Amino acid sequence: MSSGGPVRDAREPCAPWKGGRVVLGVCGGIAAYKSVQLARDLTLLGATVDVVLTGAARNFVAPLSFEGVTGRGALTELFSVEGAALHVSLGREADCVCIAPATADFIARAASGRASDLLTTAVVASGAPVVVAPAMNDAMFAHPRTQANLARLDAAPRYHRVGPATGYLAAGEGSGPGRMTEPCEIVDAVGRVLGGGGELSGARVVVTGGPTREPIDAVRYLGNRSSGKIGVALARAAWLRGADVTLVTGPTTVPAPDGVEVVRVETACQMRDAVLAVAREADAAVFAAAVSDYRPREVKSGKIKRREAGNSLTVGLTANPDIAAGAVARMKAGSVSVGFALETSDLVARAEAKLAAKGLDWIVGNRAGEDGAGFETDTNRVTILGRGVAPRELPLMSKFGVAWKIMDIIEERLGEGVEG
Repeated sequence: MSSGGPVRDAREPCAPWKGGRVVLGVCGGIAAYKSVQLARDLTLLGATVDVVLTGAARNFVAPLSFEGVTGRGALTELFSVEGAALHVSLGREADCVCIAPATADFIARAASGRASDLLTTAVVASGAPVVVAPAMNDAMFAHPRTQANLARLDAAPRYHRVGPATGYLAAGEGSGPGRMTEPCEIVDAVGRVLGGGGELSGARVVVTGGPTREPIDAVRYLGNRSSGKIGVALARAAWLRGADVTLVTGPTTVPAPDGVEVVRVETACQMRDAVLAVAREADAAVFAAAVSDYRPREVKSGKIKRREAGNSLTVGLTANPDIAAGAVARMKAGSVSVGFALETSDLVARAEAKLAAKGLDWIVGNRAGEDGAGFETDTNRVTILGRGVAPRELPLMSKFGVAWKIMDIIEERLGEGVEG
């Protein structure tokens, strides 16, 4: 999971997981041990998690492990003291059913609509979306019947498959396709199910992020301290709400969010070209990149030698294009645009000036150098400004939290059908 979202070892309840009810089905495979982490993460993010173990799963992991991380007893029997209609209540109350690991046997039974144990019966009784994380030997995964069963589930509107990944399998099985996707990615797949259904579902969203690098010679460049974290957080928040997301990012070491199309660039001109190529189709765009205002007028070939340049070096600069203003001018009627303004003083006044000059719908202002905010941090404190509304100052929060608030605003505006 990217650092643009909740940190794996320091989670707290947050959207879209908070308040959701998840049935976590665990089948009998060696990857079942990872499901304990998955159950823990979903619970810490605020979901209510009911774990259902198949009979085979209990050979790999004990019910008590799941009770210890969810605070709720794991369920195993179709007919038990919990109630003869337990499968019905589980299905009806679930906002999402997640099967991880999903074995070849479960996939075959689900594809044929069988209801032979508590887990498959709950799936049949539920109308909730089902996230399936296959895990099995690579030969079993490649088997024609398994592929046909997966194709049937992929075609079903309720089912959402994540993985499998390619990597090391069980001892003695080598490496190949069939490895269960990591819990952090499954958490996001569940989050997309829980967070979708609003105005951003199916919308096309463009996000810019990270710094740009403007070359001086073959080894030096002009740049800034942007880490790219807020761009990743924005792309991830939009994807979790069901959007089709393109992230145009400058150089960053922050892992890209799952499910997001990533276009990597170096310079401001490359970013402009990439953004303009997709701006016309965008329903919303968020310009969070820290774009260099200037670039060297001339890029030296090779490396500038100090012994040749002497004790001083003059680099002539020329202005870079205004990416946000150029993209906004191309965006279709009814779309929503959000910019960012990093300032050292007069934050509101300067942000309002940029809001008007660039033709944006909203702008997010933050102060450089503030403790816990700005560049190279996991948190931020911002002020959101829009046309004809009072500035809204948000408290210090995670960059993912900021991104989620921005998506709230975008979704509300799209729902109004306001022409930009």
